[in-house]
Amino acid sequence: MKKTGFIFDLDGVIVDTAKYHYLAWKNLADELEIDFTEEDNEKFKGVSRKRCLELLLEMGGISVSKEQFEAWLREKNEDYLKYISNMDQSEILPDVTKVLKYLKGKDIPMALGSASKNAISILEKVELMHYFDAIVDGNQVTKAKPDPEVFLIAAKKLGVKPINCVVFEDALAGIEAANVAGMVSVGIGDVNILSEADHGFQNFTEIDLGFLNDLILVLKNKN
Repeated sequence: MKKTGFIFDLDGVIVDTAKYHYLAWKNLADELEIDFTEEDNEKFKGVSRKRCLELLLEMGGISVSKEQFEAWLREKNEDYLKYISNMDQSEILPDVTKVLKYLKGKDIPMALGSASKNAISILEKVELMHYFDAIVDGNQVTKAKPDPEVFLIAAKKLGVKPINCVVFEDALAGIEAANVAGMVSVGIGDVNILSEADHGFQNFTEIDLGFLNDLILVLKNKN
């Protein structure tokens, strides 16, 4: 049987930092007099910071110099970092730790595959770093989801073939990336939005250990 790998997105899957991204983008949007809603923010999930700013400026019909663009990127990130500076274990989403402990107990290789450039800092704050055998974040990828680059790099770091990997994602772009990579995709969140996922759950409290065990067996038998 084949070696399997489990890959997790960060924002909205392991920790609830999506709300902080929204607040930081909302602050910048208000400054630029662009109407920005939580519904608009759905399109930003799993997308690189640079692409998010491009989308925001497109919404406002704003063209800017490269220097101003970079300045706004820094402003948004500094605002976001203020929000996450006080994160602790209480920010871990329900039953995530249960799943990570179960997989660790079965010696299943695990990786983080996130567009966030602050992933390591966040994992350290919530004390989950020790669960992951590999970290792939926004500092190591050049192509944003739905390009599968982040997940393919993660699989390579784990030493697992893409077909024997599963991805947990809360964003449609991430589900699409996992599917393109040939991995099993598990949507965490609104099952209607994440309808392209192979499996869908509102959150980790709906995932029982039997499902995880079955998933491991399916992945191990994939050729």
